[in-house]
Amino acid sequence: MTSTFDTTLANLGVGRSGSAATPTVSTAASQTLGQADFLKLMTAQLQNQDPFAPVDNTQMVAQMAQFSSLSGITDMASTLKTIAAKLTGTSTADALSYVGKTVLTEGDTAFGRTSGGIAGAVELDGDATDVTVTIQDANGATLKTLKLGQAGQGTTQFDWDGTTDAGQPAGAGPFKVTATATNNGQAVATHPLVWAPVTSVSMSGDTPTLNVAGLGAIALSAVRQVG
Repeated sequence: MTSTFDTTLANLGVGRSGSAATPTVSTAASQTLGQADFLKLMTAQLQNQDPFAPVDNTQMVAQMAQFSSLSGITDMASTLKTIAAKLTGTSTADALSYVGKTVLTEGDTAFGRTSGGIAGAVELDGDATDVTVTIQDANGATLKTLKLGQAGQGTTQFDWDGTTDAGQPAGAGPFKVTATATNNGQAVATHPLVWAPVTSVSMSGDTPTLNVAGLGAIALSAVRQVG
């Protein structure tokens, strides 16, 4: 006679072959069992267990703990996806807020201020005894050489009034900015930073990027300051 356990297995798409106790999964049914299916099987097993050889509850408790852990991980993954979606939306809104503003970022092209000249900075990878900033025109001719002197590792600001070494107005640019540094004759790596306007935002890809005049596309993380 078909037992309650066999009926439960049949409802789940699981059958037993002959008198063997090991269930075989029907090819026509789903080959995965959920937590609800497991609980049905466990209930049927308890109802049909041999009273002289009861089921070892240690294994059932361990299996239930595994199902609980899996359920918790699934819920956590869903929550993380929701958080990631919200963070993406936030970064997009942040990127759009930069349009029309001027940002300080690594680059070698700068446009003159309405009052003339440019401001910028140099990032140094180490201490330096001599830091020099060179400003050139679009054709590569040197307009101004700024001697910043000694500076420690980090960021050193500079401000150029817009006049050449000969004392003449240099115009509105764009200007090319380069920097060199040494520490008692040993070269120190430099990264010139310039101010440039954000013209638009590119939304392609997972992370939006800022389109900056003269510099092209830059990441939000590349922005040092916002003017």
